[in-house]
Amino acid sequence: MRSQWIGCGWKMNKVRSEAEAYSQKLRDYLEYSIIDINIFVAPPFTVLSQVCDVLSGSSIKVAAQNMHWQESGPLTGEISPLMVRDSGAQIVELGHYERRKYFGETDRAVNKKVLAALNYGLLPLICIGETSDEKKYNISREAFSRQVKIALNGVSQEEIENIMIAYEPYWAIGEQGVPADPAYANKAHVQIREVIAGMFGKVAADKIHILYGGSVNLTNANDYLRQSGVDGLFIGRASLNIEKFLRLIQEISNNSIPA
Repeated sequence: MRSQWIGCGWKMNKVRSEAEAYSQKLRDYLEYSIIDINIFVAPPFTVLSQVCDVLSGSSIKVAAQNMHWQESGPLTGEISPLMVRDSGAQIVELGHYERRKYFGETDRAVNKKVLAALNYGLLPLICIGETSDEKKYNISREAFSRQVKIALNGVSQEEIENIMIAYEPYWAIGEQGVPADPAYANKAHVQIREVIAGMFGKVAADKIHILYGGSVNLTNANDYLRQSGVDGLFIGRASLNIEKFLRLIQEISNNSIPA
Protein backbone atom coordinates (compact mmCIF):
# COMPACT_ATOMS: atom_id res chain seq x y z
CA MET A 1 0.00 0.00 0.00
CA ARG A 2 1.44 3.35 -1.06
CA SER A 3 1.36 6.29 1.32
CA GLN A 4 -0.13 9.65 0.34
CA TRP A 5 1.95 12.73 -0.49
CA ILE A 6 0.82 16.34 -0.51
CA GLY A 7 3.24 18.93 -1.84
CA CYS A 8 3.07 22.66 -2.36
CA GLY A 9 5.06 24.54 -4.97
CA TRP A 10 5.59 28.24 -4.27
CA LYS A 11 6.93 29.04 -7.75
CA MET A 12 8.36 32.61 -7.80
CA ASN A 13 6.70 33.74 -4.59
CA LYS A 14 7.64 34.63 -0.99
CA VAL A 15 10.51 36.64 0.45
CA ARG A 16 12.38 35.59 3.60
CA SER A 17 9.92 36.83 6.21
CA GLU A 18 6.98 35.25 4.38
CA ALA A 19 8.78 31.95 3.87
CA GLU A 20 9.82 31.68 7.51
CA ALA A 21 6.33 32.52 8.81
CA TYR A 22 4.70 30.03 6.43
CA SER A 23 7.14 27.24 7.31
CA GLN A 24 6.83 27.82 11.05
CA LYS A 25 3.02 27.75 10.92
CA LEU A 26 3.10 24.56 8.88
CA ARG A 27 5.54 22.93 11.30
CA ASP A 28 3.54 24.00 14.37
CA TYR A 29 0.30 22.76 12.87
CA LEU A 30 1.63 19.33 11.93
CA GLU A 31 3.35 18.84 15.30
CA TYR A 32 -0.02 19.03 17.05
CA SER A 33 -2.14 17.23 14.45
CA ILE A 34 -2.60 13.54 13.81
CA ILE A 35 -2.15 13.40 10.04
CA ASP A 36 -0.91 10.32 8.22
CA ILE A 37 0.22 12.14 5.08
CA ASN A 38 3.69 12.96 3.77
CA ILE A 39 4.06 16.72 3.29
CA PHE A 40 6.65 18.63 1.28
CA VAL A 41 7.18 22.24 0.25
CA ALA A 42 9.07 23.57 -2.78
CA PRO A 43 10.26 27.14 -2.10
CA PRO A 44 12.37 29.33 -4.43
CA PHE A 45 16.16 29.11 -4.14
CA THR A 46 16.48 32.43 -2.29
CA VAL A 47 14.76 30.97 0.78
CA LEU A 48 15.54 27.27 0.34
CA SER A 49 18.11 27.05 3.14
CA GLN A 50 15.95 29.07 5.52
CA VAL A 51 12.92 26.87 4.95
CA CYS A 52 15.11 23.79 5.48
CA ASP A 53 16.35 25.29 8.76
CA VAL A 54 12.84 26.03 10.02
CA LEU A 55 11.60 22.53 9.11
CA SER A 56 14.74 20.66 10.22
CA GLY A 57 13.90 17.75 12.50
CA SER A 58 10.24 17.70 11.46
CA SER A 59 8.50 15.19 9.20
CA ILE A 60 8.09 17.83 6.46
CA LYS A 61 10.33 17.43 3.42
CA VAL A 62 11.73 20.31 1.37
CA ALA A 63 12.15 20.33 -2.40
CA ALA A 64 14.20 22.56 -4.67
CA GLN A 65 12.30 23.76 -7.73
CA ASN A 66 15.04 22.89 -10.22
CA MET A 67 18.78 22.27 -10.52
CA HIS A 68 21.57 21.77 -13.06
CA TRP A 69 23.10 18.33 -13.54
CA GLN A 70 26.71 19.44 -13.06
CA GLU A 71 28.29 19.69 -9.61
CA SER A 72 30.09 22.96 -10.33
CA GLY A 73 31.48 25.06 -13.16
CA PRO A 74 31.13 28.26 -15.21
CA LEU A 75 27.33 28.16 -15.35
CA THR A 76 26.23 31.56 -14.11
CA GLY A 77 22.80 31.56 -12.53
CA GLU A 78 22.56 27.79 -12.12
CA ILE A 79 22.27 25.70 -8.93
CA SER A 80 24.06 22.36 -8.67
CA PRO A 81 22.85 19.12 -7.02
CA LEU A 82 25.62 19.56 -4.45
CA MET A 83 24.24 23.00 -3.57
CA VAL A 84 20.69 21.64 -3.31
CA ARG A 85 21.82 18.88 -0.96
CA ASP A 86 23.94 21.33 1.04
CA SER A 87 20.90 23.54 1.58
CA GLY A 88 19.20 20.68 3.42
CA ALA A 89 16.63 19.82 0.74
CA GLN A 90 15.78 16.17 0.16
CA ILE A 91 13.70 16.42 -3.03
CA VAL A 92 14.19 18.23 -6.33
CA GLU A 93 11.39 19.10 -8.73
CA LEU A 94 12.41 18.48 -12.35
CA GLY A 95 10.82 19.10 -15.74
CA HIS A 96 7.92 21.31 -14.71
CA TYR A 97 5.93 22.58 -17.67
CA GLU A 98 6.91 26.16 -16.95
CA ARG A 99 10.58 25.16 -17.18
CA ARG A 100 9.92 23.40 -20.46
CA LYS A 101 7.77 26.18 -21.93
CA TYR A 102 9.66 29.31 -20.86
CA PHE A 103 13.23 28.07 -20.46
CA GLY A 104 13.55 25.44 -23.19
CA GLU A 105 14.01 22.46 -20.87
CA THR A 106 14.11 19.25 -22.90
CA ASP A 107 13.39 15.63 -22.03
CA ARG A 108 17.12 14.90 -22.36
CA ALA A 109 17.99 17.69 -19.90
CA VAL A 110 15.46 16.27 -17.45
CA ASN A 111 17.12 12.87 -17.76
CA LYS A 112 20.54 14.31 -16.95
CA LYS A 113 19.10 16.04 -13.91
CA VAL A 114 17.34 12.88 -12.72
CA LEU A 115 20.58 10.89 -12.84
CA ALA A 116 22.49 13.69 -11.08
CA ALA A 117 19.86 13.96 -8.36
CA LEU A 118 20.01 10.24 -7.64
CA ASN A 119 23.81 10.38 -7.60
CA TYR A 120 23.65 13.05 -4.87
CA GLY A 121 21.03 11.30 -2.77
CA LEU A 122 18.14 13.54 -3.78
CA LEU A 123 14.66 12.27 -4.61
CA PRO A 124 13.65 13.47 -8.09
CA LEU A 125 10.05 14.61 -8.51
CA ILE A 126 9.64 14.34 -12.28
CA CYS A 127 6.86 16.48 -13.75
CA ILE A 128 5.19 15.23 -16.92
CA GLY A 129 2.04 16.01 -18.85
CA GLU A 130 0.44 16.54 -22.22
CA THR A 131 -0.48 19.66 -24.17
CA SER A 132 -4.03 20.53 -25.12
CA ASP A 133 -3.26 19.51 -28.72
CA GLU A 134 -1.89 16.13 -27.64
CA LYS A 135 -5.07 15.59 -25.63
CA LYS A 136 -7.21 16.72 -28.57
CA TYR A 137 -5.56 14.27 -30.96
CA ASN A 138 -5.68 11.44 -28.42
CA ILE A 139 -1.90 10.99 -28.15
CA SER A 140 -1.59 11.73 -24.44
CA ARG A 141 -0.25 8.26 -23.70
CA GLU A 142 2.44 8.69 -26.34
CA ALA A 143 3.43 11.98 -24.68
CA PHE A 144 3.63 10.30 -21.24
CA SER A 145 5.62 7.42 -22.64
CA ARG A 146 8.20 9.65 -24.30
CA GLN A 147 8.71 11.81 -21.24
CA VAL A 148 8.88 8.89 -18.79
CA LYS A 149 11.15 6.70 -20.92
CA ILE A 150 13.64 9.49 -21.56
CA ALA A 151 13.56 10.81 -17.98
CA LEU A 152 14.23 7.34 -16.55
CA ASN A 153 16.84 6.28 -19.09
CA GLY A 154 19.88 4.98 -17.22
CA VAL A 155 18.08 4.70 -13.87
CA SER A 156 18.89 1.38 -12.23
CA GLN A 157 16.41 -1.16 -10.89
CA GLU A 158 17.53 -0.27 -7.37
CA GLU A 159 17.14 3.48 -7.91
CA ILE A 160 13.66 3.49 -9.40
CA GLU A 161 12.01 3.31 -5.97
CA ASN A 162 13.65 6.65 -5.10
CA ILE A 163 11.65 8.57 -7.70
CA MET A 164 8.26 10.29 -7.71
CA ILE A 165 6.21 11.41 -10.69
CA ALA A 166 3.90 14.41 -10.82
CA TYR A 167 1.30 14.22 -13.59
CA GLU A 168 0.39 17.79 -14.47
CA PRO A 169 -1.55 18.19 -17.72
CA TYR A 170 -0.25 21.38 -19.26
CA TRP A 171 -3.76 22.68 -19.97
CA ALA A 172 -4.62 22.40 -16.26
CA ILE A 173 -1.78 24.59 -14.96
CA GLY A 174 -1.95 28.29 -14.14
CA GLU A 175 -4.68 30.87 -13.68
CA GLN A 176 -6.31 29.90 -16.97
CA GLY A 177 -5.96 26.19 -16.27
CA VAL A 178 -8.93 23.83 -16.25
CA PRO A 179 -8.76 21.02 -13.67
CA ALA A 180 -8.64 17.55 -15.19
CA ASP A 181 -11.65 15.37 -14.65
CA PRO A 182 -10.69 13.00 -11.78
CA ALA A 183 -11.43 9.91 -13.89
CA TYR A 184 -9.29 11.30 -16.72
CA ALA A 185 -6.46 11.99 -14.27
CA ASN A 186 -6.74 8.49 -12.87
CA LYS A 187 -6.54 6.94 -16.33
CA ALA A 188 -3.40 8.95 -17.01
CA HIS A 189 -1.84 7.76 -13.74
CA VAL A 190 -2.62 4.15 -14.62
CA GLN A 191 -1.06 4.58 -18.06
CA ILE A 192 2.06 6.21 -16.62
CA ARG A 193 2.48 3.34 -14.18
CA GLU A 194 2.10 0.88 -17.05
CA VAL A 195 4.95 2.60 -18.90
CA ILE A 196 7.15 2.33 -15.80
CA ALA A 197 6.15 -1.33 -15.39
CA GLY A 198 7.25 -1.98 -18.96
CA MET A 199 10.68 -0.60 -18.10
CA PHE A 200 11.25 -1.90 -14.57
CA GLY A 201 8.57 -4.51 -13.91
CA LYS A 202 5.20 -4.35 -12.17
CA VAL A 203 6.57 -4.82 -8.66
CA ALA A 204 8.84 -1.79 -8.98
CA ALA A 205 6.17 0.29 -10.73
CA ASP A 206 3.67 -0.41 -7.96
CA LYS A 207 6.04 1.22 -5.46
CA ILE A 208 6.27 4.52 -7.38
CA HIS A 209 4.24 7.44 -6.06
CA ILE A 210 2.43 9.35 -8.81
CA LEU A 211 0.90 12.68 -7.78
CA TYR A 212 -1.65 14.82 -9.57
CA GLY A 213 -1.11 18.56 -10.08
CA GLY A 214 -3.10 21.12 -12.04
CA SER A 215 -5.62 23.57 -10.53
CA VAL A 216 -6.03 21.53 -7.36
CA ASN A 217 -8.11 23.26 -4.68
CA LEU A 218 -10.19 22.57 -1.57
CA THR A 219 -13.21 21.70 -3.69
CA ASN A 220 -11.66 19.01 -5.88
CA ALA A 221 -8.71 17.67 -3.84
CA ASN A 222 -10.49 14.67 -2.36
CA ASP A 223 -12.10 13.81 -5.70
CA TYR A 224 -8.59 13.17 -7.03
CA LEU A 225 -7.45 11.26 -3.97
CA ARG A 226 -10.44 8.92 -4.22
CA GLN A 227 -9.03 7.66 -7.52
CA SER A 228 -7.17 4.37 -7.10
CA GLY A 229 -4.18 5.44 -9.20
CA VAL A 230 -3.59 8.82 -7.56
CA ASP A 231 -1.08 8.75 -4.69
CA GLY A 232 -1.15 12.41 -3.75
CA LEU A 233 -1.30 16.00 -4.93
CA PHE A 234 1.18 18.66 -5.99
CA ILE A 235 -0.52 21.98 -5.34
CA GLY A 236 0.39 25.40 -6.67
CA ARG A 237 -1.71 28.55 -6.25
CA ALA A 238 -4.07 27.00 -3.69
CA SER A 239 -1.14 26.41 -1.35
CA LEU A 240 0.37 29.91 -1.33
CA ASN A 241 -1.80 31.03 1.56
CA ILE A 242 -0.79 29.00 4.61
CA GLU A 243 -4.23 29.10 6.23
CA LYS A 244 -5.86 27.75 3.07
CA PHE A 245 -3.17 25.09 2.71
CA LEU A 246 -3.64 23.93 6.31
CA ARG A 247 -7.37 23.76 5.77
CA LEU A 248 -6.79 21.70 2.64
CA ILE A 249 -4.46 19.31 4.51
CA GLN A 250 -7.02 18.87 7.26
CA GLU A 251 -9.83 18.28 4.80
CA ILE A 252 -7.75 15.67 2.98
CA SER A 253 -6.83 14.00 6.28
CA ASN A 254 -10.47 13.88 7.38
CA ASN A 255 -11.46 12.15 4.15
CA SER A 256 -8.28 10.15 3.56
CA ILE A 257 -8.67 6.96 1.57
CA PRO A 258 -5.64 4.63 1.39
CA ALA A 259 -4.14 4.26 -2.08
